[in-house]
Amino acid sequence: MDLATVILAAGKGTRMKSKLPKVLHNVCGSTMLSYVIDSAVGAGVKKIIVVVGYGADVVAREVGVRAQVAHQAEQLGTAHALMQAGPFLSDFKGRLLVLCGDTPLIESRTLLDLIRSHRSSGAAATVLTAIMEDPAGYGRVVRDNQGGVVKIVEQKDASPEEKQINEVNTGVYCFESEGLFEDLSTLSPNNAQGEYYLTDIIEMNVRRGRRVGAVTLENPMELTGINDRAQLAEVERFMRGRILKDLMISGVTVIDPHSTFVDRKVKIGRDTVIHPFTFIEGSTVIGEDCNIGPGSRLINAVVGNGVSIQNSIVTDSSMEDGCSIGPFSHLRPGNTLGREVKVGNYSELKKSVVGDGSKVPHLSYVGDATIGKNVNIGAGTITCNYDGRNKWPTMIDDGVLIGSNTNLVAPVKIGARSVTGAGSTITRDVPEGSLAVERAKVKVIPDWDKRDKKKKD
Repeated sequence: MDLATVILAAGKGTRMKSKLPKVLHNVCGSTMLSYVIDSAVGAGVKKIIVVVGYGADVVAREVGVRAQVAHQAEQLGTAHALMQAGPFLSDFKGRLLVLCGDTPLIESRTLLDLIRSHRSSGAAATVLTAIMEDPAGYGRVVRDNQGGVVKIVEQKDASPEEKQINEVNTGVYCFESEGLFEDLSTLSPNNAQGEYYLTDIIEMNVRRGRRVGAVTLENPMELTGINDRAQLAEVERFMRGRILKDLMISGVTVIDPHSTFVDRKVKIGRDTVIHPFTFIEGSTVIGEDCNIGPGSRLINAVVGNGVSIQNSIVTDSSMEDGCSIGPFSHLRPGNTLGREVKVGNYSELKKSVVGDGSKVPHLSYVGDATIGKNVNIGAGTITCNYDGRNKWPTMIDDGVLIGSNTNLVAPVKIGARSVTGAGSTITRDVPEGSLAVERAKVKVIPDWDKRDKKKKD
């Protein structure tokens, strides 16, 4: 099918009170604009043009190679915005879908219904409409006595009678491209806003005897545009509910959906349980039979099967099956954990590799380290990896026992099956099978309490 899409994404979004262009605000981990592009692709669109204006460079970076970018230097209305896409469609002879970049809830199946209706009816233009209990703020769809679309009137230009209409324009259209841009060039800004309205094309087609069709949304929530932070939160709540419902249908247990937050690109295996107050973000992938939370945050994490993560933060790190994290652990970016690894209470890992069966049970910092299999890191162990200028590595081979409160001053290597004595500061390599102890001789002064008492007297 010859189908192209123009996505209008040039507005600043003044009511957002933000330096960021409106269409780049996130909903469940993805920008509004990315949702709309995905919906267009899901409807079979191959050619996509995004019209940018405010923050053009950052919007163009978000678009990347997924679409072509047209620039609207001045925001003079929706018709003017669509005209900027004209040079990209000079040889196009198919149907043109026009979408808004701030409507992330629009679904591919809705666009397919609109396209099919437009094609089967032979209309020059087809508008997607919705029935709203409170239509305030939306353009009204005016029909004749036979139910045909006559025009779309914006609220600021509507008469008192027209404001009573509860069928509204969603801002989504399907047009026959032939002659469209010639018609756009004849429009004038004779309205309260002084802008070139795309809705005027509907009335122009009616006057010229061309058929104008309409498809009414089953779920009006899909049309929701985002103009301020309150609407952003409402749309995110709706989207989050949709994501969690899909997960639960697929076999994931979500103990309390109202206190669980999962981004749209997250993947979770069946029989995994997500506990309350948990945030799972970015491109996180979680396997089967896991227990995640309560009170955890995972960002771009890769989690194997049968993993437990309690009250912990995991960022840009991976772990294999059977790992146990937390409570109150922090895995900063760059960690790779093998099978059955334990990272316990109040431990922090950064850019480290931990082998199968090894343990960092509690109150330790491990950074820029490579730890072998079946290593036990005693409580309070620190890898001293930073000398004020550079980060240095620590190597701990298989089967090592690191005594509690050990400082490993990098660069340093602890050989296989070695032991470090509790309270030691290790500043040089330890051969395999060795015991390394570094302690000052204990000096005991008897009757200290009596001496202290004399000072007070």
